Amino acid sequence: SYNLSQSEIELLARLVRAEAEGESYTGQVAVAASVLNRLNDSRYPNTITEIIYQVESGIYYQYSPVLDGRINFPAGASALKAVQDALNGWDPSYGAIGFYNPTKTTNWWVKSHPVTTSIGSHIFYKN
Repeated sequence: SYNLSQSEIELLARLVRAEAEGESYTGQVAVAASVLNRLNDSRYPNTITEIIYQVESGIYYQYSPVLDGRINFPAGASALKAVQDALNGWDPSYGAIGFYNPTKTTNWWVKSHPVTTSIGSHIFYKN
């Protein structure tokens, strides 16, 4: 069970909207779940805010909406509901800790990880 503040729920929902706009509702829940899965993984920071804003080596953003500012757009009802469903235990990502769009990603590090599922234009992976 997760103990998220309202502002963390809102932040996660804004990320879901930015990352999964145009994806199915299941795809939105999967994005939310994959971020929550990082909370349960000791290799990642232990708050939603730190996970979303994490930058590796000063250059590698974990989530592109942080880099391009789309993280600041309003979440909307669908993304907020998707976060609630993920918080309630629905994980269509099958335990993934990340996702990428293969048509937009040239990152070999990401592409080398075991795939858990693909939903819409996103491939979900474990590490």
